[in-house]
Amino acid sequence: MKKTVTYVLVADGARARLYVNEGPGKGLYPLSGATHKADLHHHSRDVKSDKPGRSIDAGTGQRSSMEPHQDWHRFEKHKFAREMAKLLDAAAANKAFDRLVLVAPPTTLGDLRMELGEQTLKLVSGELAKDLTRHPDNELPQHLGEVLAV
Repeated sequence: MKKTVTYVLVADGARARLYVNEGPGKGLYPLSGATHKADLHHHSRDVKSDKPGRSIDAGTGQRSSMEPHQDWHRFEKHKFAREMAKLLDAAAANKAFDRLVLVAPPTTLGDLRMELGEQTLKLVSGELAKDLTRHPDNELPQHLGEVLAV
């Protein structure tokens, strides 16, 4: 009988670790080389390309600056989720896992769902809306009980 391989992605908007479970009682172990970090340690002002544009109020002739409607930290977090989705899509295409469990804060979960390909989404067997990225590896199984028999 073929073993069922479950990938567990533990992520937030800036960090992600990928784990493998090969069935109940088999535990959880980190996938080699599957720790990812986004560079979010900068200020929004450092990410923007230049000063906001200016507009002229036709009534008064005065110029005022136009603030962009972009939250750059949010943009970077969504971009990170897109990168993680690409990695998972590639692994799914290579049949590296049979099931996928996503563990992330609600916003990141939404970003991941939006970016994952259709085939990968079909493999999602559980989701946990929590940020467990700062928990040590040995504590993860106790948090995953409701979505995965570790």
